[in-house]
Amino acid sequence: MKKIQMVDLKGQYEEIKDQIATSFEEVLANTAFINGPEVHAFQKDLEDYLNVKHVIPCGNGTDALQIAMMGLGLKPGDEVITVDFTFAATVEVIALLQLTPVLVDVEEDTFNIDIEGLKKAITPKTKAIVPVHLFGQVANMDAVMEIAKAHDLFVIEDNAQAIGASYTWKDGSKQKAGTIGHVGATSFFPSKNLGCYGDGGAIFTNDDDLAYTIRGIVNHGMYERYHHDVVGVNSRLDALQAAVLRAKLPNLDPYNNKRKASARKYTEALKNQKDIITPVQLGDEDSHVYHQYTLRITNGKRDGLVKFLGENGVPCGVYYPIPLHSQKAYADSKYKEEDFIVTNQLVKEVISLPMHTELDDEQIEFITSKIKEYINQ
Repeated sequence: MKKIQMVDLKGQYEEIKDQIATSFEEVLANTAFINGPEVHAFQKDLEDYLNVKHVIPCGNGTDALQIAMMGLGLKPGDEVITVDFTFAATVEVIALLQLTPVLVDVEEDTFNIDIEGLKKAITPKTKAIVPVHLFGQVANMDAVMEIAKAHDLFVIEDNAQAIGASYTWKDGSKQKAGTIGHVGATSFFPSKNLGCYGDGGAIFTNDDDLAYTIRGIVNHGMYERYHHDVVGVNSRLDALQAAVLRAKLPNLDPYNNKRKASARKYTEALKNQKDIITPVQLGDEDSHVYHQYTLRITNGKRDGLVKFLGENGVPCGVYYPIPLHSQKAYADSKYKEEDFIVTNQLVKEVISLPMHTELDDEQIEFITSKIKEYINQ
């Protein structure tokens, strides 16, 4: 059995290395490293894939979130509601813009934003909601959009972990994650479902005016060279990264299908095991692209399992060990522990198993056998 890795980027690279090499040679030959033809071609390819009017590439996923908020014209003191159980980047950009983050709990089954908690958190100062499609599963966007419409709020989708997932509306129609709200943001960090070989990100919107504003923000606030019409930043996807992403994009659905297949095998092997709760997938198979396959290990056994798996050559991750409301940077006296019952439990129980396109049946069998060995000892 080959060595088990949390993410096997090398194996994935081997399948597309000739195409990557050709694309790199073209970029190096034309020397258009910033905003060159490769970036524009990838932008158009991704717009077509997502069926969205505007894709604005940028430097990374954190920038994408920040720029999305800047583009909406949010002002210091405006409240932005998001989840307590996510990576810090989601709340980090809110704080950087001197907006007021308001954290709410998540659903116990999907780990996504709790709709009742969202409703309770809205105040006259609330201006936006940031649902996070955590671990690859799309949040309840019917409810989020209905609430946003009722209260005249912006919706900024944090789609860093769910590129390629589709949401099925109540009427049966489908829409790609990240294109549902007023604006969406994603990351192309190497380990993502669609990852480059460095940092990269993008912003999505169907709003022409918002897209125009954002295109200026990512390039120092310029629409005409040396004319700075808005306050901007320097956040541009470089052509080499665009070349990687353009090569990978046609493979995104097959990549995601491999993840789904591995997830089904994990679940089948671990179902009905004591002290193990396998991931819950709401909606059809398109709604979850398994950026992570995350178990809940109950009865205080999670940390012991992490140690045991490590001793047996099985990498794993705990995403995330500390709630945002307990982080020093984001702690606030307004938060009450009883408002985060689910998050406080999840941080003690979650464990993410190896998940990538190169995972094979022998590895999955070994991983699940070791989990059952520890749980049942």
